[in-house]
Amino acid sequence: MNVASKKIALVGAPVDDGAGQKGCLMGPDAFRTAGLLEQLKALGHDVLDHGNLQRADVGALQAPNPVLKNFRSYAGWTRALHAKSHELGLQSVVPIYLGGDHAMAAGTVSGHARAAAERGRPLFVLWLDAHSDFHTFDSTDSGNLHGTPLAFACGLPGFDGLLGEPLQHPLSPENVEILGVRSIDTAEREMLLSQGVGVSDMRRIDEEGIGSLLNPFLDRVKAENGLLHVSLDVDFLDPEIAPAVGTTVPGGATFREAHLVMEMLHDSGLVTSLDLVELNPFLDDRGKTARLMVDLTGSLFGRRVFDRPTRSF
Repeated sequence: MNVASKKIALVGAPVDDGAGQKGCLMGPDAFRTAGLLEQLKALGHDVLDHGNLQRADVGALQAPNPVLKNFRSYAGWTRALHAKSHELGLQSVVPIYLGGDHAMAAGTVSGHARAAAERGRPLFVLWLDAHSDFHTFDSTDSGNLHGTPLAFACGLPGFDGLLGEPLQHPLSPENVEILGVRSIDTAEREMLLSQGVGVSDMRRIDEEGIGSLLNPFLDRVKAENGLLHVSLDVDFLDPEIAPAVGTTVPGGATFREAHLVMEMLHDSGLVTSLDLVELNPFLDDRGKTARLMVDLTGSLFGRRVFDRPTRSF
């Protein structure tokens, strides 16, 4: 199989305080145990594992809203991941961030947005998730902070103190495409509409097909010379095939829909960074979900379920 070789950086982010159910801190090691590094190397890529990142010290930082759970931990991880993502975003590597719950994306997306701005290119984000994660600190009722990273990265107000400095390069909401969503709170829905975020729920996928929804977004990224960050949440997938997540929502993407998305992303050649999030090995069935997530990552980096012949014109 001929695959263009890439330099890939693996970064573990054992973030476990943004979700309501513990266990995601085991995610990075579960990805490694399931053979992620070996599969990427077998595809011809140059892979360097940076190990697990450490959370930044935020001192006695206080939560701006008493409903917020584990705010200091969230701030520490956001600052550490923002710095690491900014660093890697300026290098000729494709970082893969091994989560950890989806709170980690506050740091990865904002860091890559900063790096993209410094490179003079727009950042686009494909958010593969059952949820939009577009709550602010004021709108969240649960206080579970894995529901807020995308709103933070898009520069919505009310996140003072999280990064320790002003967010100078927010992600443009119009450059976000959420695919596979099937659980959105009322407050999130209103903010998504007002901000112009692209959203395709599972009904729209059923009616129009996942490929026909993804293609226009990829065409736009290419036309604008954009960098593309993909954030893949386990709950994007149907829980029948991926049970190891604490936020299961029935009716998710099928095995073939998920692989098609990854194959299309590979064909596009546009992906510059990747999150793998919300894997909770404590809830898995003998590593079933971890292996599927590794297989999907393989498809993104050139592995085919069915190799298609090259056409001659």
